[in-house]
Amino acid sequence: MALQEIVEQTVSGLGYDLVEIERSAGGLLRITIDLPWTKPAEGVVQVDEFINVEDCEKVNRQLLFALEVDGIEYKRLEVSSPGIDRPLRHTADFERFVGHVIDITLKAPMGAAANGQVHASRKKFRGALERVALEDGAVSWQIVWSDAPLPKPGQRVSKKRVPPPMQALGFTLDEIREARLAPIVSFKGRGQGGSTGGEEPAVGQEV
Repeated sequence: MALQEIVEQTVSGLGYDLVEIERSAGGLLRITIDLPWTKPAEGVVQVDEFINVEDCEKVNRQLLFALEVDGIEYKRLEVSSPGIDRPLRHTADFERFVGHVIDITLKAPMGAAANGQVHASRKKFRGALERVALEDGAVSWQIVWSDAPLPKPGQRVSKKRVPPPMQALGFTLDEIREARLAPIVSFKGRGQGGSTGGEEPAVGQEV
């Protein structure tokens, strides 16, 4: 059985979502997990829950057994929660983090799709993720941002100042090479600015 399949079956069997599998130099096998997410009913405010050390330990123990049974080679196993730059790969990930600031890298430049206001060769963008419902019932995605510099700490901003123009870029998931939550530190939790708002629990063990 392939590594991806083993890890997915083990993680989902314990009631978690698999976020990422990484193999690093020195034989490190890093598995990132998260709690399952379901879209809340309209008008319901969902309180985010986060992976803790006990969750990582439980998955770590089961993976050690599963990987040994299938003869998967590695030097050290580490199971952790998503960091502040959590990757977004599936439709459910984008649904979950609507309103958060994300970083995207496109497979091909799409400057012309942003009303010609960005360089034609630009592939990387940071902005607030928005979900756009189309007339045929389909869903599209876009990020909204401004390239205007942020005010410096302590800098006074005139109330008469004209707000900088906002730009929007629509995209499909097939056009994305990589998408992640923007690593913006916030102490108000994942609901603010794309941050998980805390340290990243991790459990590791050598074999």
